[in-house]
Amino acid sequence: MLLGLTTALVATVCFGFGSVFQAGGARETPPADRVRVGLLAALLRSWRFLLGTGLDIAGFALSIVALRTLPLFLVQAVTNASLAVTALAAARLLGARLHRADLLGIAAVVVGLTLLALGSGRAGRDHASAAFHWALLATTGLMLLLTFVLARRTGNAAAVGLGLLAGVGFGVTSLAVRVLDVSGPLDVFTDPAAYGLALGGLGGYLAYALALQRGTVTAVTAAGTVSETFGPALVGVVALGDTARPGYAWCALTGFVVAVGGTFVLSRFGEVESELGVPSASAGPVPPASGAGPVRVARTAPPCKGDLPDKTDGKARTERQVP
Repeated sequence: MLLGLTTALVATVCFGFGSVFQAGGARETPPADRVRVGLLAALLRSWRFLLGTGLDIAGFALSIVALRTLPLFLVQAVTNASLAVTALAAARLLGARLHRADLLGIAAVVVGLTLLALGSGRAGRDHASAAFHWALLATTGLMLLLTFVLARRTGNAAAVGLGLLAGVGFGVTSLAVRVLDVSGPLDVFTDPAAYGLALGGLGGYLAYALALQRGTVTAVTAAGTVSETFGPALVGVVALGDTARPGYAWCALTGFVVAVGGTFVLSRFGEVESELGVPSASAGPVPPASGAGPVRVARTAPPCKGDLPDKTDGKARTERQVP
């Protein structure tokens, strides 16, 4: 258990710092309104972006060890706590401001994970029936279908729905890692869980990106945390036999709730660029009204004698425009 917990914590640190370095690398590149080869090349020339991507890959590799040796409810809570690492790293490296609620969220994550580690027992089975493997792939297919449906809609409700679907995709990835048949290369390629793992991860990133284009970072990240954390944790307990330490079920449950609650408080750090005022994909150019010419922003000068009052807003203001 010590090895799995260590790898989970290191993976959490990798994910947290990876987000911050990727955000810093994105800030160094010229802004673009669409994905182009030049934009990708600029990102690949940024050592910060490359370092962040490398940390994400390392974190995923480490999380595989944790997922195979620890209860899913413990791993999911620990890795989702990377938002606490992101908040601290963003304050230190990118100048983000931590509010009192953020500090309380970080404290809740630390206390919750401590209780969860004390109350967690041994992991259950690392294998499941063929029906379970096919169910993971089917869940991924349904998630992708619903993602394409919600992609046609706009508004915060669609964003929350896409956030939930992103969490489902990432949750399927965790479950697939847990039960994947690794007895041989041929077994991996013929295992439906392997395809559920790949499609779940890619579909989760797609749904998350689409969600951020439609709603607030806080709502999207919080929704994703719900499905990504609670779903696999419940499946791990019911279907795979994950348990708490005898007599410490209350400790594990309390720690899980407190840690996830702290993650909710920190959910605004789910997209570091938004916290730092960097335009996100949801903030595209505002088109002029139909038939209107380019929008001009007029400068104003102090009032002079002879100017007429402007009563368009119901208040008498004396203002003249300088072309």
